[in-house]
Amino acid sequence: MTEFDRNDLRAAVGAGLLTEAQAASLLALAQSRRGARESLPAGDEPFELFKGFNEIFIVIGLIILSAGWAAVTGISVATSLGGFQGRIVLAAVVGALVLWGLSEYFVRHRRMVAPAIALSILWAMNTTVGLSAQLAEPFMVAQGDYSSLVLPIGLSTAAIAIYWLRFRVPFAMALIALGVFALSLMMGAIRMGTPANVSDFFLLSASGPFAWITLLVGLVVFAVAMFFDMSDPHRVTRRSAQGFWLHVVAAPALVNTIALSLLESGTGNAHLMLLAVLLLFAVVAIVIDRRSFLIAAIVYSVTLAGTVFGGDGAATTILVLGVFLVTLGAFWTQIRAALLSPLSGVLPLDRLPPSH
Repeated sequence: MTEFDRNDLRAAVGAGLLTEAQAASLLALAQSRRGARESLPAGDEPFELFKGFNEIFIVIGLIILSAGWAAVTGISVATSLGGFQGRIVLAAVVGALVLWGLSEYFVRHRRMVAPAIALSILWAMNTTVGLSAQLAEPFMVAQGDYSSLVLPIGLSTAAIAIYWLRFRVPFAMALIALGVFALSLMMGAIRMGTPANVSDFFLLSASGPFAWITLLVGLVVFAVAMFFDMSDPHRVTRRSAQGFWLHVVAAPALVNTIALSLLESGTGNAHLMLLAVLLLFAVVAIVIDRRSFLIAAIVYSVTLAGTVFGGDGAATTILVLGVFLVTLGAFWTQIRAALLSPLSGVLPLDRLPPSH
């Protein structure tokens, strides 16, 4: 197949076949299709949180705007003699219309990254507050009955999904996953009763289903993340970014349950078992070429080892994890190439990022 370069485009413009604007757009498309990975160092993966300081400028403006709107709504509710619920719902409806309009401009028209993330968060918060004000029963919640929260949480998650369908903001996928996670835990609490303490959410040995729900949701989110990753192995489309944020959610859900259950087991080799589990996570992260999956697991494990367990074992675990992470960062490409070589007949390597 014949390949075109800049000289061919210049000739096409000179011959009147293309305008300069069309040639520039075609060149940008070609560079994008060749892959964002080509402009990165070997073994790195694309990640974009914002494109320039103007996006940060806009995000700060959105935060101030939202804070002002919340303050005005709060003052209106506090100074009114009645109709608290109606005022909150009305403010949420107006907020939703404003956020949708801003998203049309900043996300669909301007294609900005940081404002898209900020608007996704604000949309999720606004819908959750509005639907909770309309549908939740505060007195039931105060008495430990969370059944009235299931519908608002479910509808809020659906609203975030609608937002994603319209604007395709990758970060919104993480919010959807968190909504599903919250809904699952809420339904578990309704069915089995409120957990006795926070650790019941993460201990597989606990009597409630919460740790198993956490583990199951983590596996489902990981599977969805892999679906997006394997549909874009060269990571040049938004599907890759959606997989990135889903991995950020999946890894803590998996590690929290497994790590805390190991560390709470009371066995003398709990820290060694934790290191073994993290080594398994590292192998998975290297194979799928997702540092976000591994870093989320290690950061939480370091926090857990330093705050929950302490002592010499925790200090040694943190030291080993630090050395391990730095080594992986320095030799990720070489380690991945060596790891994938014997797996060529087992894994669909054509649907995974290429090794360099």
